[in-house]
Amino acid sequence: MPQGNYIEESYRRFGKRYDHAERLRKKKAREVHKVSKTAQKLRGIKAKLFSKKRYTEKATMKKTIKAHQEKDAKTKDADEVKGGAVPAYLLDREQSRRTKVLSNMIKQKRKEKAGKWSVPIPKVKAMTEDEMFKILRTGKRKKKAWKRIVNKISFVGDNFTRKPPKFERYIRPSALRMKKANVTHPELKMTFYLEMVSVKKNPQSALYTSLGVITKGTIIEVNVSELGLVTQTGKVIWAKYAQVTNNPDIDGCINALLLV
Repeated sequence: MPQGNYIEESYRRFGKRYDHAERLRKKKAREVHKVSKTAQKLRGIKAKLFSKKRYTEKATMKKTIKAHQEKDAKTKDADEVKGGAVPAYLLDREQSRRTKVLSNMIKQKRKEKAGKWSVPIPKVKAMTEDEMFKILRTGKRKKKAWKRIVNKISFVGDNFTRKPPKFERYIRPSALRMKKANVTHPELKMTFYLEMVSVKKNPQSALYTSLGVITKGTIIEVNVSELGLVTQTGKVIWAKYAQVTNNPDIDGCINALLLV
């Protein structure tokens, strides 16, 4: 099993093939025929499992399409007063206008998928690799210099296990790991000490995101189940995104602003 993101690293250094987008489009177009061929060839229990999987995919797709379709909604015309007398039997009725709207929940999901949040800190100062990592020399004569120690605050999950020293390239020191953050709710004007779920995006680099490095401007996911937030349908919101507003390695704590 490979120990590094070689493909992503190659993309970052040398870019993609000139016809990458076209090849990807053609591959996607061929996928339909490939699935059809597989469905016709399979027999027995494998065919049943494949059919069940395809049915679930189609049902999910139909639900998504239905949810994204515009629906009718009535809006009250409170300010609009029409000239002329209104009959007595219509006096208690409120005048309404039919409009096409998309539910707020769908809009929110679309926004999240596009990755367009109205963040408090839209731009951050770029960091050099020397500032982020320290070279760790290894080997009998300390000639090998392929290991790196992360100098910044990082987040690792509960079920995290370090790789054997022979294969571990990026070392995240235990003293620089954090699991909780001071999250401020902009509307409630209150601060809560919440557990972190994951690091969603570090603006410095995709590598830092995968390593869970937290710097100023990083988008983190925090557990907000204690706050009792609910969706429009009444479901409990377990996690929400927040942006780090300070330099955690300097302050010794993580301060973040909830994105609502």
